Amino acid sequence: MVKILDGRALAKEIRAEVAVGVAELLQKHQVNPGLAAVLVGDDPASAIYVRNKRRACDEVGMFSETFTLPYMATQAALVDKLQELNADNRFHGILVQLPLPTHFDEYAVIEALLPRKDVDGLHPYNVGKLTQGRPDYIPGTPAGIQQLLVRNGYDPEGKNVVICGRSNIVGKPLANLLMNRRPWSNATVTVCHTRTKNLSEITSQADILVAAMGQPLGITADMVKEGAVVVDVGINRVVDTERKQGYRLVGDVDFEAVSEKVEAITPVPGGVGPMTIAMLLVNALKAARLTLEDEE
Repeated sequence: MVKILDGRALAKEIRAEVAVGVAELLQKHQVNPGLAAVLVGDDPASAIYVRNKRRACDEVGMFSETFTLPYMATQAALVDKLQELNADNRFHGILVQLPLPTHFDEYAVIEALLPRKDVDGLHPYNVGKLTQGRPDYIPGTPAGIQQLLVRNGYDPEGKNVVICGRSNIVGKPLANLLMNRRPWSNATVTVCHTRTKNLSEITSQADILVAAMGQPLGITADMVKEGAVVVDVGINRVVDTERKQGYRLVGDVDFEAVSEKVEAITPVPGGVGPMTIAMLLVNALKAARLTLEDEE
């Protein structure tokens, strides 16, 4: 019988661990980890993500605040806000909700963050440290995937891992994370993308298959090895007239068919998503701890 990798349950466990760490910082050092979220515009999905992150902060006892700029804010206005937050000692971590409106240069915005406050792990400094195998912050989704695997008994060490997707927030950092010479890594990693030829031949060799393509139901049963572990990062809306809202959420994997063939699989929703937020809290707690180390 297939094992469902329950991200909601594991994220709850990790949030409880973070809450203990927050309480210890408050008790021993009178420091409450602070997280600033910056939202530009009124995109409903982004607003929901930010709200969920703030609720998670409240749950673990962290201080958090959301700063909202209008959709047509200038690049200079956003950078000014980030520099203000860089200098604000109440906040140990800062996240900029992506994607930004198209008139922003996202790379320049991320580079305006202090690396030690970049809890999303997207600043070039933090990307470089991850590539070297000595990260301060691991981006939330890759970190969440690693924890889902390891805490369910699927250590990537020595395994063939295939990642479908090469984004800067999932595919690339996950590849670097899992092939590093570190505990819970040491995998042989292949990254596939839109120009990959013979995709199914590659995915069918994977002991661990990660789908992060943004293509609804793109991974079918014939593309997966018997007994593999499948992690579905995708979350896509497809039309479903039988549902009140007119749609349903599906991943990048054909869950019903693939789950008949594999040893373990993440559901959508309830798999990777909750883990991403939980690992952001882990990074925010680490940022507060690093601040204390800097002061010693």
